[in-house]
Amino acid sequence: MSRSSKHIVVIRLSAMGDVAMTLPVLKALLNQNKGLKITFVSRPFFEPMFNEIENLNFYPVDLDKKHKGFFGLQKLAKELIKLDIDYIADLHNVLRSNILLSRFKIKGIRQAQIDKGRAQKKRLTHPNKKQFFPLKTTHERYADVFRTLGFNLDLSEVQLNDKKEMTPEIQELFNLPSTHKKIGIAPFAAHKGKEYPMKLMKQVIANLSEEIFLFGGKNDVNVLEKLETEYPNVNSVAGKLTFEQELALISNLDVMVSMDSGNGHLATNFGVPVITIWGVTHPYAGFVPFNQPEENQITADLEKFPLIPTSIYGNKYPEGYLDCFKTIAPEHIIQVIKNALN
Repeated sequence: MSRSSKHIVVIRLSAMGDVAMTLPVLKALLNQNKGLKITFVSRPFFEPMFNEIENLNFYPVDLDKKHKGFFGLQKLAKELIKLDIDYIADLHNVLRSNILLSRFKIKGIRQAQIDKGRAQKKRLTHPNKKQFFPLKTTHERYADVFRTLGFNLDLSEVQLNDKKEMTPEIQELFNLPSTHKKIGIAPFAAHKGKEYPMKLMKQVIANLSEEIFLFGGKNDVNVLEKLETEYPNVNSVAGKLTFEQELALISNLDVMVSMDSGNGHLATNFGVPVITIWGVTHPYAGFVPFNQPEENQITADLEKFPLIPTSIYGNKYPEGYLDCFKTIAPEHIIQVIKNALN
């Protein structure tokens, strides 16, 4: 890299959905600022998301061993400083990234940090003094970090990722290709407040004739494999593919149905229509998958459950508020899916 170009280190250590939300922003940043080079610092598992982005180098961190704790982070800072960097963009703003930034500040490296809008989010979720209005999206919050550093960045002009090749292993495992449309469903979330009840999700699945692929983690394998045996057009992906293979399959879907969670953000990066189901969280908090229309955001009845959103992450809600999902009819979800397919 010639020194006429600029080198920026970008930090976002977790979680999967938040890391996935950086992708359209980083692609726009690179496309609109020629000569820029990015080193993206995150957990090794997320590296396949970034494999095909030109001028981006993924730097895996070992937060469990090598880079664990204060002294491990100091070691990481030394490693990064050796890369001859011009800027630091902290898209995380947590204790770990703040420790890193303090080391870079001593070296005089220009830096900027995300404003998470914590005060606004607190007002949005307040039980008594709620201020219910749409907040700035996380994508725009990420973009603001780079604008603060002096870069041009317009998120209305983003080139999404191309479809990935379906490897023979994937095609053989799921008996592809098929003439049916391919629907992905990711029915789980980190908290119950964001998870559409399985009893209702089964009604959605039972009334879809398209090929369905169920996504989940290692802890979800048994539940999803049971669903696979109950319906002839259902395929469980959980535990069968590497993360890179999952991304390839996701990129070839015709639509993805997700909770307010990571799989929706993965799919939208490939231009796949994403339908999200919201429980005690709400799109106004700023976590809608990139460039998805309002009609694809399915929310609970706010007249019956006026405290929504009760929290940003779905981990806090008053007694009885899990019943908010009952106001989202399976028939409505099915109709939105069909609209997206058409």
